[in-house]
Amino acid sequence: MLLVKSLHIIFVTSWFAGLFYLPRIFVNLAMERDTAATQRLLGMARRLFRFMTILAVPALAFGLWLYMGYGIGRGPGQGWMHAKLALVVLLLGYHHGCGVLLRKFEAGANKRSDRFYRWFNELPVLVLFAIVVLVVMKPF
Repeated sequence: MLLVKSLHIIFVTSWFAGLFYLPRIFVNLAMERDTAATQRLLGMARRLFRFMTILAVPALAFGLWLYMGYGIGRGPGQGWMHAKLALVVLLLGYHHGCGVLLRKFEAGANKRSDRFYRWFNELPVLVLFAIVVLVVMKPF
């Protein structure tokens, strides 16, 4: 079980690195006016999005293995796990939203400012904070 838990943490951490960095690329894309720089940033964003999607799959798989296989967070008195799973669903929506925004940048259809993306970039930080507190403290 400890190996599965370790792999889950490693892949979640790696996935979050992408969730933190991709919106920073969006900030730069929203400010950039040079075509060559925009194309370079779009290439970086595409590769990062693909890589973080690949990382999300084992993160989720190992998490499900812990939940379904080892029963971590199952049973009465495990409300913290339900809250964590709701936040994971929110993260999946955020990940998907990043893909939608990337496609808008690729199509030249971005309508949002760099200020929006600076705020958008803070959402996964708040979710990570909440998830860590839920997992460590198990408040309910």
